[in-house]
Amino acid sequence: MRNLYTDFQIKELEKNPNIVSVSERTITYSPDFKIKAVQEYKQGKLPSQIFIENGFELEIIGKKQPKRCLQRWRETYDRFGEEGFLTERRGKGSTGRPSSKSLSVEEQLKKAEARIKFLEAENGFFKKARRIRKAGVEEEKILTKAETFYLIEKTIREHQLKGSVTYLCKLAGVSRSGYYDWLKSALSRELREEKDELDIELIRHIFISKKEKVGALQIKMFLENDYLAVMNHKKIRRLMAKYNLVAKIRRTNPYRKITRATQEHRTCPNILNREFSQEEPGKVLLTDITYIYYGNGQKAYLSCVKDGTTKEILAYYLSTSLKMDIVHKTLIKLEKAVNGYFHPEAILHSDQGFHYTHPEFQMKVKKLGLTQSMSRKGNCWDNAPMEGFFGHFKDLAEFKTCESISEVKIEIDRVIEDYNNYRYQWGLMKMTPAQYRGYLLAA
Repeated sequence: MRNLYTDFQIKELEKNPNIVSVSERTITYSPDFKIKAVQEYKQGKLPSQIFIENGFELEIIGKKQPKRCLQRWRETYDRFGEEGFLTERRGKGSTGRPSSKSLSVEEQLKKAEARIKFLEAENGFFKKARRIRKAGVEEEKILTKAETFYLIEKTIREHQLKGSVTYLCKLAGVSRSGYYDWLKSALSRELREEKDELDIELIRHIFISKKEKVGALQIKMFLENDYLAVMNHKKIRRLMAKYNLVAKIRRTNPYRKITRATQEHRTCPNILNREFSQEEPGKVLLTDITYIYYGNGQKAYLSCVKDGTTKEILAYYLSTSLKMDIVHKTLIKLEKAVNGYFHPEAILHSDQGFHYTHPEFQMKVKKLGLTQSMSRKGNCWDNAPMEGFFGHFKDLAEFKTCESISEVKIEIDRVIEDYNNYRYQWGLMKMTPAQYRGYLLAA
């Protein structure tokens, strides 16, 4: 095991004029000292004696260090003479060889060939990587160490360049020892690949069964709840990236601006004040209307009421019209969903849309015993959970193939049933909305 020099030892060693530089692991000796040491060694002096006489403390550099150095330096001296020390490469791993300028034409050609073959392999790798990216997306590709080691091994194997390991490692900017460690770990990598192949099959099954609209956290919860399999979400993300499983999710519109209101609605204040979850099912009710496009550009409207605590969709109504009937029938369905019993402090929160500010709607809400609350004007954050649900809903639903409003209704029923009863949520202690409601009521 090589010594690790402390800061104090480094400072002491740097005082010696026979040393060029010192790092935590290595000492670079001056060429003049090396020549002098080899000559004295050949005259019969012991390595330790030579080092001690030149101001080195064996307790610092190590008792075996003089002998190792002298054996290496003598070999260099015998092969290249004094010139071998005067033109050698500096720093870690120095072998005492002359620079490439002194190499033979044959050696230079061999290095040039190795360089060309490696760069060709690297270029081919980048082209392959670009093909799997989305069209129109170009980004700088930086090889990982494992990818670099793979290219070195491939270059050596395909072009019979066994003597070029050191050169190729230097060319690629990786360590020679790291490359050999990578080769030794081939068996463990194969075992990991086999395990990955088994794990990805289960992940892919869930991913495809959910119409490619679930991410790593969702898959983790499905594994734990439906398959009794425990897998770290970081591993799931790694495998999804490795096997190119990309969830189909909505993308943020960079041109969309959110207007922040500074004044509350005069007739109906924001009582909720973003306190969406109050640990009591039925206490916070959120409502809103969204657009749905189907068929050949046809439009429908979906009105929903969501429980702010359990995230469950309690009532919903689909209509082809935006008349007041859409919110009135939603209220009827809501009353039916709770069997006519509302939480005594229930709040119905919405935006300041035409339907919710209408006197007739407000009268019906009051008759049901609900307290009405509204978001500040133009501020969607005040009803964020409802907006968030509509975003997830449109990710999960498939309206492109629907040709009629009845087909749209069937698809909505399917998605909301799945959302309430089978879609696990990280923020609900990894339960579905229905399970979480049962958990809170039991507690």
